[in-house]
Amino acid sequence: METIMQWLLLAAAVAIGWLLGRWRGDRKRGASRISDESELRERLQFLFTNYSDEAIESFVQGLPVNRDTVSMHFSIGAHFRNKGEVDRAILIHQNLLARPELPVRYSSQVTYELAMDYLAAGLLDRAESLFHQLMGSKDYALQSARQLIELYQQEREWEKARQVAGTLTKGDSDQRLSKQLAYLSCEIASEALKQEDFWQARQLLKEALEQDRTCVRATLLLAELHRRQYRPREARATLLKVFEQNPAFGPEAVDRLIRMAREEGSEARLARKLRKLYDAWPSTSLLLAYIDCLERSEGRAPAIAFLRQELESRPSLRALLRLIELAGYEKGMTSDEGRLVSRMGETLLKNRPIYRCVQCGFSGRQLHWLCPSCKTWESVQPIQGVEGE
Repeated sequence: METIMQWLLLAAAVAIGWLLGRWRGDRKRGASRISDESELRERLQFLFTNYSDEAIESFVQGLPVNRDTVSMHFSIGAHFRNKGEVDRAILIHQNLLARPELPVRYSSQVTYELAMDYLAAGLLDRAESLFHQLMGSKDYALQSARQLIELYQQEREWEKARQVAGTLTKGDSDQRLSKQLAYLSCEIASEALKQEDFWQARQLLKEALEQDRTCVRATLLLAELHRRQYRPREARATLLKVFEQNPAFGPEAVDRLIRMAREEGSEARLARKLRKLYDAWPSTSLLLAYIDCLERSEGRAPAIAFLRQELESRPSLRALLRLIELAGYEKGMTSDEGRLVSRMGETLLKNRPIYRCVQCGFSGRQLHWLCPSCKTWESVQPIQGVEGE
């Protein structure tokens, strides 16, 4: 077995030596160069396919480090990391950093690759340390800052993520970055609300809306702050702003408006407002909320007539089930039969996702302000269409 391994190592050495020799020869002759990324990738793929990882790793340990071979070190390190063999990738990049002949201009790149290895291995403290070290690098400061933010978000270290994001927004008008900073402020404000630190929550939410005027979560949290400080009028006015920021999140505001109206006994007044909102920004949640208010204030017949009319122009499974329920009650259906219809409707919709990420398609029944899949803020929204809004 040992003899076979030696032959494999020798074969790998000869193959890679031939590649490097061909590369240098081509450079001198001015012909096609292996430095061309696509060609180098093809030849490395041949190497990865035909030789064992042990042979490749052993050869890399003895491979010279200079401007002609650094790219090969990087490619082989990335190969191992992408395969999930992070320990080998770490050894390759650590070996590069330890080699005194490594050209200085590659030091930051090697450090960044090693930090990515640590991140993939779950060694977050080591990755964090290296990313911080690279924050002063000209070429890798931005990439390292973004990785740090993602790392802190993963660890729910919102204040640290906010501090790093704040350094990036200085002199940068990137809207995505501003939204990210706003939502990080919201996470901290949410914690402050739980601790009943209303002053800090208000300051953070004010900053969030200054960073991103369309930040829906900041508006919802600010409305909750008003409600908990017994300012119902301000809370209602704040919730209505959600429709102007992003109508897709209107259902989140409607649910809160209904709860407040029931607490205050002001559903009749809410019905008029809901009708205006529905005319401007139609959605199933708004329609059903208005139908409930209409039924309470004017009776089932007007509610059924309006719901039937809207279903003809805007089909909706939830609205149809509500119509069946109302029509059944109107015809004298017993309470047991009414509960049966409700259970059937719930069964039809039980396993349907309610929210979907508009960026990556992730879906579920819970609203995530940060998409668990693509890590984008405010991209998970209520589903539109016949089965949604």
